[in-house]
Amino acid sequence: MTAKERQTFAKVARRLIPFMMLLYLVSFLDRVNVGFAALTMNADLGFSPEIYGWGAGIFFIGYFLFEVPSNLVLEKVGARLWICRIMITWGLISAATAFATGPTSFFILRFMLGAAEAGFLPGMILYLGYWFPLAMRARYIALFMAAVPIASAVGSPLSALIMETHGLFGLAGWQWLFILEGLPATLLGLVVLILLPNGPADARWLDADERRIIAARLTADHAGSSAATRHSLWPALGDARVLMLSLIYFGLVVGLYGIGLWLPQIIHAMGYETRQVGLILILPYALSALAMLVWGRHSDHSGERVLHVAGAAFLGAVGLVASVHAPSHVLAIAAVTCASVGIYAALGPFWAVPPLFLRGTAAAGGIALINSIGNLGGFVGPYTVGFIKQHTDRFTAGFEVLAGVVCAAGLLALTLRAMLRRRGNLPAPRSPAL
Repeated sequence: MTAKERQTFAKVARRLIPFMMLLYLVSFLDRVNVGFAALTMNADLGFSPEIYGWGAGIFFIGYFLFEVPSNLVLEKVGARLWICRIMITWGLISAATAFATGPTSFFILRFMLGAAEAGFLPGMILYLGYWFPLAMRARYIALFMAAVPIASAVGSPLSALIMETHGLFGLAGWQWLFILEGLPATLLGLVVLILLPNGPADARWLDADERRIIAARLTADHAGSSAATRHSLWPALGDARVLMLSLIYFGLVVGLYGIGLWLPQIIHAMGYETRQVGLILILPYALSALAMLVWGRHSDHSGERVLHVAGAAFLGAVGLVASVHAPSHVLAIAAVTCASVGIYAALGPFWAVPPLFLRGTAAAGGIALINSIGNLGGFVGPYTVGFIKQHTDRFTAGFEVLAGVVCAAGLLALTLRAMLRRRGNLPAPRSPAL
């Protein structure tokens, strides 16, 4: 890659990635603030662990049903308009969760939130493909998705602080949590109309030479496609590689949300106060964000994707098991940090795999299908932990189940690698200078 090319893609990254990270950070806050709200909401509304687990997870049913249609609409109308719509609707629904009065209204609002947000992540993954070539994809996907653990690191103390507003204007702390962390999404949705171009051709901050460089690198990616590359929607949705990626992502998401939506309660049960819980949670999520950046860059430099997914998944599984068998609270928190680091680190290399064999409409539909099926793990993980906790009064067996599912994701990644090799989809090793 020439100095001019590196300069061009660095410029694109500076203009787009920080804003995209902010959008995803707000998205994830709206998705997981329910974990902190549960510290007092469950008692106020009379939720059992099983009811809470169901409500926390039903978000992903709505997400699943509307994911593929949403991403296909995004490809047709453009990222700028559709991401704006997604953010405004999910912000309003998230804020409305403050006024849930029992299980039924809580379930309905969580389902609607998932339906509203459907298409955001796969849309952003697809959108990054409009700007960055395959050889650079993992590092920028990882950088964008680092917003997830950053959201948890920032959101944990922020959520704890907001919870202390209990009683202000007659509202509980958990109600203020939903309101104050939901409305920024609606405001940012309007900012999207100003700052997010649909693609390089619409970016006024690129000159003609920079647009040519981006187009040439993306064209070279397409020219290097193997015969097993999909371009049409329906063949892509039935492709065995897409289904295998869906199962792998399902396993990772089971672990990610199984940890994320229960961890505040687990640490609180160790005897820590709400504010202390928020501070403690900074560590695992800050380290996870750092691991995502390092592992994504390493994947790009080596040109290898799938082994990076498998290795990170195995680390996540080991950390989950160790966390519930550690002899002290400190070691338990260290182990769950390892679990978080492993699961999050897998995400950048993982999302660099679909573009190896999906293009155009196939990429829009295939990436959305992978994300929608995978995100059903966001229902299964929290609900499984809640169900087992209610019937055993312990988190041990629940986290062991999570570990088994995450380990299975790592094993499936190794199977996928053999499948991609047979079809000629694995990239050749790249120069460290890239």
